[in-house]
Amino acid sequence: MSPWAGLLSTTSRVSLLLLLGSVLFSCSSLGQRVPEFALTKIEESDIKDDSGKELGTEDDADPEDLEVFYPTDQWQTLRPGQAVPAGSHVRLNLQTGEREAKLPDRENGKSDIKEDTRRKRLGKVDLNANSFTSEELKKALAKMKESEKAERKAREEEVRKKFRPIEQLKEEFEKLNMKIETDYEIMVKLISKFNSSASTLDEKVAALYDLEYYVHQVDNAKDFLSMGGLRLVIEGLNSSEALLKEHAAFVLGAALSSNPKVQIEAIEGGALQKLLVILATEQPLAVRKKALFALSSMLRHFPYAQQQFLKLGGLQVLRSLFRQKGMEPLHVRVVTLLYDLIMEKMLLEDSQHGEQMEEKIQQYQQVRLVPAVVEQGWCALVPNLLAMPEHDTREKVLKLVGVLVAFCREHYRGDPALGTTLSLLRSEYEELAAEEQREGDKDGYFRELLGSINTIIQELR
Repeated sequence: MSPWAGLLSTTSRVSLLLLLGSVLFSCSSLGQRVPEFALTKIEESDIKDDSGKELGTEDDADPEDLEVFYPTDQWQTLRPGQAVPAGSHVRLNLQTGEREAKLPDRENGKSDIKEDTRRKRLGKVDLNANSFTSEELKKALAKMKESEKAERKAREEEVRKKFRPIEQLKEEFEKLNMKIETDYEIMVKLISKFNSSASTLDEKVAALYDLEYYVHQVDNAKDFLSMGGLRLVIEGLNSSEALLKEHAAFVLGAALSSNPKVQIEAIEGGALQKLLVILATEQPLAVRKKALFALSSMLRHFPYAQQQFLKLGGLQVLRSLFRQKGMEPLHVRVVTLLYDLIMEKMLLEDSQHGEQMEEKIQQYQQVRLVPAVVEQGWCALVPNLLAMPEHDTREKVLKLVGVLVAFCREHYRGDPALGTTLSLLRSEYEELAAEEQREGDKDGYFRELLGSINTIIQELR
């Protein structure tokens, strides 16, 4: 026995034995619990291998080649090369020497809430590590790129179908050798084609048809005159071809409209006589219609031409159209022309006088159109047109009758047929005007016609 043993009391011995037992028990427990808690939050960068290189370092690996690790609530062994999602817990198991990882511990259910929120935000996630390998991800990305490339090619192909490349357009324009021509150049070519003996009838008619479009403009009509086109068109009125006469008169009428310079040149070139010959002789309706159009364009606002028209018996020529069958469409045109010429002179006489206006009034005073109308029986001829059913025709006839009332009053009063016609028209237009008023149109077309009829009836009382 040790010499110290005798010095220890019985109580001391018991305490020492208890202390030794506690130490042995602690060591045994520690050996059993190491795998559960050993180095549970060791950072990857803190572990190094025998060569001094940090374990878990993936700097040398291609990120696309890393196998994705899907952590769970339980510790799982990490295979070499697996990428650990951020926020995961990683440890080194000292017993097995392997790296392990799992999801962070949940505290009071907060992690569950965060996880549910993350899943709702990101959508359904398959935690099966075998669902998506790196190769599958690469293939999916490749398919996405191929799909985008195919869609882009399809869009480009659709655009190519709708639009041609600028290079192709340039080549086509160069082949066509396109040149923008002026109206003057175009009219020169058209006149040349019309005057060419090599041109066929259809080509000449087509040239006249196109010329009519251009000479409507005042400046073009003046150029047409300077080119000698007006002279050629007037000569065309003598053609034996009805189509040429028709279109020549059409071009002439278009050039004469509101163009005093062309009017003067035309009447000096004998156009008035040629037009009256066409209207007085056997001609198709279409030819006479265009000739009447050209005559109207020449006479309007040109008192000298109106004076020459009366001297050449123009009123008799127009009156003869009322005795010929098939000329009914021209009757309203003649009535409209006479009304315009009479009103033109009356409005000028009622306007304010100036030096230029005085000269023009003197020219119109030499045009005795209304006396010639009365002498040649137009007072009896015009009211007969009121029997026509068209409202537009009646409107134009009522206007001329209203102007002639002051000169044909005695004749109108002694014409019972006119009185009967006016009464019937008044009854008809009273109903039509009342219907317009019921529809909310207080100043309608039929009310205006009714006013013209009532004015004529009132003047004849």
